[in-house]
Amino acid sequence: MNRLQEAYQNSVRKELANKFNYKSSMEIPKLEKIVINMGVGDAVANAKVLDDAVEELTQIAGQKPVVTKAKKSIANFKLREGMPIGCKVTLRGERMYEFLDKLVSIALPRVRDFRGVNGNAFDGRGNYTLGVKEQLIFPEINFDKVKKIRGMDIVIVTTAKSDEEGRTLLQLLGMPFRK
Repeated sequence: MNRLQEAYQNSVRKELANKFNYKSSMEIPKLEKIVINMGVGDAVANAKVLDDAVEELTQIAGQKPVVTKAKKSIANFKLREGMPIGCKVTLRGERMYEFLDKLVSIALPRVRDFRGVNGNAFDGRGNYTLGVKEQLIFPEINFDKVKKIRGMDIVIVTTAKSDEEGRTLLQLLGMPFRK
């Protein structure tokens, strides 16, 4: 069992139950999944760029990503429907906790001028979205092999009913929110 998963089972659940007065243990919010998405706009001109993105995302997540395709054609972007345009990976269970632990304790502190993540990026249903400007903050990425710096979106999906519950859950799991 992962360090973060253990912390959730042993202390976070109890604290959440005390703070929000849940009647059932099934009401206590938990992490459902983490989706990491990397949009590669350059893939329109050069399909090889996508292979690099897929390889980097595989290293970061420890799981092979799915290549996402364009839903509709946009002439201004020279984009046809069905063209590969990015990649995403969905993490659940052990891998999800491992990734979150790595994100919170290693990757985010490596961001330049880091003062904490924005606390307003909740969607109203307790899910949190975070944008990362470069993939270099992850320890698996070899700085010398990176051809282009790419950002990614990280969506943390929880079973929380409100933003307040979601924020409390993530705070207890170590997410460094801005004061």
